[in-house]
Amino acid sequence: MTVDPNAATQGFPPSPPSHRAPGRARYLLPALVAAAVAVGLGVYGRAHHPAGTAFNLAGFSSTGAVKTWLATTAFFFALIQLLSAFMVYGKLRGPRWAPALHRWSGRIAFLVAVPVAVHCLYALGYQTYSTRVMWHSVLGCFFFGAFSAKMLLLRSERLPGWLLPFVGGLVFTVLTLIWLTSALWFFRTFGVTT
Repeated sequence: MTVDPNAATQGFPPSPPSHRAPGRARYLLPALVAAAVAVGLGVYGRAHHPAGTAFNLAGFSSTGAVKTWLATTAFFFALIQLLSAFMVYGKLRGPRWAPALHRWSGRIAFLVAVPVAVHCLYALGYQTYSTRVMWHSVLGCFFFGAFSAKMLLLRSERLPGWLLPFVGGLVFTVLTLIWLTSALWFFRTFGVTT
């Protein structure tokens, strides 16, 4: 008896699809990276002896003013990113270039926030001498952890529809709280100065 290799194979069960539904374990890596970044920044900020200053820009009266205006700029671009996210997800009508606006406003917000975080960690460290400062320190570390998780999740395929907006909303909320405990406090305490 000869077997025809081109004959249809009847009686065999169909092979399962080549792609499986993603398991929950693949979300563990971004969560672990987020925790490592947040804890690492906190440990460094606590162990590092504060230098007092890290940078100053011409035209500003103090490093506090520089940080306040950079943080306010980052918060402004985060607001644009929030608005454009509503456009991207169809909650608001927006232009066809809303996805590009979303990406670039997020990039700018992050790039402007980095010098502020570097100054906070290097010049001031992780401080707990008042409730406001303690929350600011905790939230600053948490922000960069949550941001790291969001960046890793962006490259994941077949995410649940709620996950990326949830993490993005968390990043925005934490950045808002950081701004409230730093820049807004500075403006209320020292006035709107440069």
